[in-house]
Amino acid sequence: MRKTALVSAALLCGVFSVSHAADNNAAPSATVSVPAVVPFAQDAVIAGAVKRECQLGEKLSGFIKKYGQEKGVAVTQVASVGAGSAGRALVLEITDSVADGNAFLGHHTYTTVKGRLYQDGTEVGHFIGRRNSMGGAFGGFKGNCSVLGRTVKALGEDIAGWLARPGKDDMLGDLE
Repeated sequence: MRKTALVSAALLCGVFSVSHAADNNAAPSATVSVPAVVPFAQDAVIAGAVKRECQLGEKLSGFIKKYGQEKGVAVTQVASVGAGSAGRALVLEITDSVADGNAFLGHHTYTTVKGRLYQDGTEVGHFIGRRNSMGGAFGGFKGNCSVLGRTVKALGEDIAGWLARPGKDDMLGDLE
């Protein structure tokens, strides 16, 4: 009985360590470069106050890095990222961001982003992501930038998860 228990325990430990090693090999291990400030798309029609005051580009980049670390994806923030960047590079842009509403009517906000992942100049995946928010608990007492901050926080987590397993033509967040 004792030998059977020891053999069973040894086999289980071996199975778990092999499956854990397989999980580690499945995720890309290369560092991904992202822009330190995610730019707004050139053709984006976004309120000037949102662009000037909400710091969505900085926040989005920071959340991608934070959640990337939690998901086992190394993310480096760099001044500039392009399709021709060396290594893994995520080219991102905020294509839409709307902050409507107020404390009395409630908030209706959303942010939309597009991203393309390149490996040494070759595209390996792309996505469109969008997150909506009405402000959450006590949303009526929050400003528009605070509520938009919730959308880019959620998008940062979505994008970090996508970086672990990138695909083509993916829809993230509320577009899934």
